[in-house]
Amino acid sequence: MKNINIGLIGFGTIGAGVAKILLESRQGISDRMGAELNLNKIADLDITTDRGIKLPDGILTTDIDQVIGNPEIDIVIELIGGYEPARTFVERALKNKQSVVTANKALLAKHGNELFATARENGVDLYYEASVAGGIPIIKTMREALVGNQINSVCGILNGTCNYILTKMGDEGANFDEVLKTAQELGYAEADPTFDVEGIDTAHKLAILTSLAFATAIDYKKIHVEGICNIKPVDFAFAREFGYKIKLLAIAKNEGGYIEARVHPTMIPKEHMLAKIDDVFNAVFINADALGPSLYYGQGAGMMATASAVVADLVDIARNLNCNNLRRIPDLSFQDSKIMPGNYRPISEISSQYYLRFSALDKTSVLSRIAGILGDNGISIASVIQQGGGQGDSATVAVVMQTHKAQEKNLRAALNKIDQLEIIASPTTVIRMESDL
Repeated sequence: MKNINIGLIGFGTIGAGVAKILLESRQGISDRMGAELNLNKIADLDITTDRGIKLPDGILTTDIDQVIGNPEIDIVIELIGGYEPARTFVERALKNKQSVVTANKALLAKHGNELFATARENGVDLYYEASVAGGIPIIKTMREALVGNQINSVCGILNGTCNYILTKMGDEGANFDEVLKTAQELGYAEADPTFDVEGIDTAHKLAILTSLAFATAIDYKKIHVEGICNIKPVDFAFAREFGYKIKLLAIAKNEGGYIEARVHPTMIPKEHMLAKIDDVFNAVFINADALGPSLYYGQGAGMMATASAVVADLVDIARNLNCNNLRRIPDLSFQDSKIMPGNYRPISEISSQYYLRFSALDKTSVLSRIAGILGDNGISIASVIQQGGGQGDSATVAVVMQTHKAQEKNLRAALNKIDQLEIIASPTTVIRMESDL
């Protein structure tokens, strides 16, 4: 039976999970693939901390050259994260004709196009299942299972930290800072949660899914990104009155040859499948012409869930090696010659329904003045909720509106005027509403 040797770079939480699966499930993997996956080397700066896994002698090393360029190692796993030195290590491995498995969504969002080109030039594979939605096999689904479909849209909850925060805010009425602190204490959020709560992590993942769906080069910079920091408990209460829930959604649509790719807090109908995904779980909702709507749900992060996806990629590449058939599946599903720059629609040109929450002085003219400016800009109001009045001339009230579908640039033009009115106490809160995902 053929031995296929593995070199692992990065022995943190996910790396330890991968080592655990490879060592403890060695026989089951071999029975499935007809070859032996042998964990040959693990390179990390720290090889003294106990990860709770008993490794064979001689596997651990601080010397990266014992992995990259080592003629005994067939597949390299990169699990150190970030841009550098990850990019350099992956590029070196590919140029040494070693196939690579990575879970690094940030790396692929920024350097994916060039790394895929390097893999192609050197006749090796670069697999990346764990880069999006953790253990959910969404990359394999889009690259292989849905090849008979034209994908019309991909929408997803792709960040467990944000989903946990929004779930707790909605269920318990807690404010953002309180729930974030709890998430950090539970290990769901990093000490510096910026990439998560500002939507950047989600946008990295959406850049990859957009390319897989629509045959475009990966272009993270074309994605409009908003985070969840400005959402208040009161917004969840109003959402419930409208029959909606608030989620941080990654949305990619192909309409009339134009691609919309955006990440932002979104109100979705409470009966929609994505509205039922709570806590730290992830989900991807795909609408395709032949299959129709489908949902892929599971753990989007964590030691063993992510390690499961990494090992799945290892086995796929090992099967390719076993059959002398590397490069069997194109990197982004479509043939390389068909990958083109995307024709992206700017956020100002999209059309959506909107939830608007105005903080206004308790004056009799408030509603008519706001409605008049919206109407002058072609924005039609679907419903209105106005809270009871406060006390005193400076008391403020919440005026909440749900609009019919309108163009973003028209809404922004209206809000620029409304927010300058003397009756408006603070900038208007805007949340897009999606009813036709």
